[in-house]
Amino acid sequence: MKILLLGEYSNLHNSLKQALINMGHEVLLVCNADGFKKYETDILIKSHLEDYLLFKVIARLFVRIFKINIFEIEIYLRAKKIVNKLQGFDVVQLINENSFKTSPLLEIKLLKQIFKNNNKVFLLSCGVDSVSVKYAMSKKLKYSILTPLFENASLKKKYKPILKYERKNYLALGKFVQEHVNGIISSDLDYHIPYFNKKKYLGMIPNPINIQKIKYYGINKSKKISILHAINSRNKIKKGNKFFEEALGIIDKKFKSKINIITTYDLTYKEHLENLKKCDILLDMVYAFDQGYNALEAMAMGKIVFTGAEEEWLKLYNIKEDTAVINAVPNTIRIIEKLVWLIENPKMLKSISANARKFIEKNHDFEKIAIKYIKTWEN
Repeated sequence: MKILLLGEYSNLHNSLKQALINMGHEVLLVCNADGFKKYETDILIKSHLEDYLLFKVIARLFVRIFKINIFEIEIYLRAKKIVNKLQGFDVVQLINENSFKTSPLLEIKLLKQIFKNNNKVFLLSCGVDSVSVKYAMSKKLKYSILTPLFENASLKKKYKPILKYERKNYLALGKFVQEHVNGIISSDLDYHIPYFNKKKYLGMIPNPINIQKIKYYGINKSKKISILHAINSRNKIKKGNKFFEEALGIIDKKFKSKINIITTYDLTYKEHLENLKKCDILLDMVYAFDQGYNALEAMAMGKIVFTGAEEEWLKLYNIKEDTAVINAVPNTIRIIEKLVWLIENPKMLKSISANARKFIEKNHDFEKIAIKYIKTWEN
């Protein structure tokens, strides 16, 4: 098959692409490299003007005075030249309703060409979109990435990139995409739950992890346990990093001779992978029911990951709590208790490390996952 993967979050499409190529398919990945993370891509579509301070100042003035985002216009013009050549694909998969990262009106213009010139088009829900944001706003979940906003309304400005999906133009974009795609797929429970029983929803296909490329490193032999807290500044609030920061402040004082804490900010994907290899414990995120891509790649390396692993996830995979991953909840004391348990019982690190790798090999092997995608697309 000839397959177009449009957009990239967290290396998901790159891993899927490699598995599909291994199976003999022809695959093209087009994306913006997901900003500072700089993921690999065959065709890069991003704003170049955004790299210059002068244009950033001009852009702010344009938004304030004319309500026009010149970066979105630039992306549209760059994408338009490329979209006309993206024809004849058997399958196109969109990483999001807003895969090109331009304005909803311009996004629809680009997507019309995609729908017109290709066979089947699917939407992958693996990040916030109109459906997941609406569901989170309903407060049906015990917590979500919007919980900090519910608790503190002054954070509204920080949530603009998420709350935009509630605006009329983004709702119109979401409706357009949902009406025209052949089907919708989710990548984990955090997106499966909002889409469950929705029209055209085809179910959840777990994230594909390239276990051939990502080797098992296990626990380091250093005398000190290395704890990595990798922060994405833009998503810090919605991921609940403050609970990790509070916990580390207390843990550091109590176990200074036994642990080494590494805190990083906004590293490229390659830089982050190097840090993952060296750590024993990764503090990933709090406001989640399931593991995101970053957590899964760390688990594949045999790292002990604090992330989403709620009861729904335990039941889905028939796993006992804290045996392959540590469920991180929005409670500093609970996180401290889990860290203390691991630091005082280092043998548990080796056990969880081995279980984490086995879990990834069983449930997230990129080639097994690619087969699920092929069957879903074909059916």
